[in-house]
Amino acid sequence: MTQSPATPLPAPKERRRLRERRSLTQTDVATRLGVSRSTVRSWETGRSAPRGRVGEEYARLLIADPSAARPEVTVPQEVISSELVGAGTSREDRSGTGKKRSARVGVRPGRKRAEGRLTEGLPTEEWLAEDAHAGLSEPSLTPAQAFDALYAFCAPALVRQTYLLTGRRELAREAVERAFQQAWYRWPEVAVDRDPAGWVRATAYEYALSPWHRLRPRYRHPEAPPADAADRALLDVLLELPPVYRRTLLLYDGVGLGLPETAAETEASTPAAANRVLHAREAVAERLPELASPEDLHRRLTELASAERLRAAKPRTVRWYGERRAQQWTRAAIAFTILLIGVTALALGTAPDHYEEPLAPPETIRGLPPKAAPGPLSAAELRLRARLRSQEMNGPERLIPENR
Repeated sequence: MTQSPATPLPAPKERRRLRERRSLTQTDVATRLGVSRSTVRSWETGRSAPRGRVGEEYARLLIADPSAARPEVTVPQEVISSELVGAGTSREDRSGTGKKRSARVGVRPGRKRAEGRLTEGLPTEEWLAEDAHAGLSEPSLTPAQAFDALYAFCAPALVRQTYLLTGRRELAREAVERAFQQAWYRWPEVAVDRDPAGWVRATAYEYALSPWHRLRPRYRHPEAPPADAADRALLDVLLELPPVYRRTLLLYDGVGLGLPETAAETEASTPAAANRVLHAREAVAERLPELASPEDLHRRLTELASAERLRAAKPRTVRWYGERRAQQWTRAAIAFTILLIGVTALALGTAPDHYEEPLAPPETIRGLPPKAAPGPLSAAELRLRARLRSQEMNGPERLIPENR
């Protein structure tokens, strides 16, 4: 029997983010562990999990101190511009003072990871680490209380972010509510996740960007645009971007995630996420030259999101609707199962229980005389018919024989 590793193994969706945070490729991990690159890929997608000694080394490699990782990989300039190299990580200042400086795309030193109302209330990994270190992660809350706390922290900011992503107020509120309903349905998994806010945010974004909404009657026509002309222009530029570019730009320049975290949440490689950020910025700067600076773009995104009065439902209401929807789906599944069992039983009851030979095909019989048809009457037959028709005939008398 294989034993689970002493070091807890992160969830599959966290493994890639931790690997990219340490600036390691799948080939590097495979070389260190002595496995193939396809095996590492299957670990990160959740198709399989490492066991035994390999699992222990893999867990230590992901959770180890990032400062012990190998030097940062430089991305070719033709793929990413010089300002994107090493984005999302920290590196020592070349001046030799030992101070670290931010290497994020277009982020000046001193910019906070989550600033402005666009990300107000979202718990970052640093806050969660401090709470855990201070002993606040002890199980002192009930599941409902923990869910309500997470909803109070994340829901207002997520509604504003989803509005920038879709341009629809009602769809933004519906997407956030559906994401939290799914989180409550899968609360044992979400509660132990390393980034519960990121889990809910990714679910809300996926629901909001679903192409099936265009088929719904309530979302076929555009909503009323913002009152301010500058806000309308910025929202129009955002909605003209492809959805994946819009989402990447919002996560990086709006929410303030690092480049590896943005790439992991959008299920893309780090160079691909960097290219999307660059192209999205170029598209925005081409239409709105005053937003060429990342700081100005972040500020305008925050102002646009804050200008709309977007409210989320109460957490108790979201939990109630989530439980009701789960009950409805459970009842529907039970009813469908019963129907399937009934149809199967009916088919078994009416099906033949023995083999019946098929009827032989008909054969033509030859040698029989043709069937004769009645021909014309002769002269004697014609006289007899005329005589019978000319005489009076009574029914009963004809049936009584004469006594002789």
